[in-house]
Amino acid sequence: MKDTRHRALPAGAVAVSAALAVAIGVRLSGYGVPPALLLACCLSCVATFSSLLFRVIGAWSTTTHRCTRAGCDFRVSLTRTDSAENRRWQEIAAQHPHRY
Repeated sequence: MKDTRHRALPAGAVAVSAALAVAIGVRLSGYGVPPALLLACCLSCVATFSSLLFRVIGAWSTTTHRCTRAGCDFRVSLTRTDSAENRRWQEIAAQHPHRY
């Protein structure tokens, strides 16, 4: 069975970005901004908002396991793993050899 959830999110992110860019463009058009500058502004907004949303989506779908020992900076970040693989890395993070 395919996981289609990850494919739908980027399309939604682009749609949200485009809607925000159009809203900004409509507000700027009331100030007499030239159409070429409006287009450039809207495209820039789409790129910026899309990048931000992709980062948020990526952070939301990532699991990070850290060592529980104070002062240790060992960590593992996982994306799109099943529960068995997730548990395996959680145990590795908890039991890895510590450096002194």
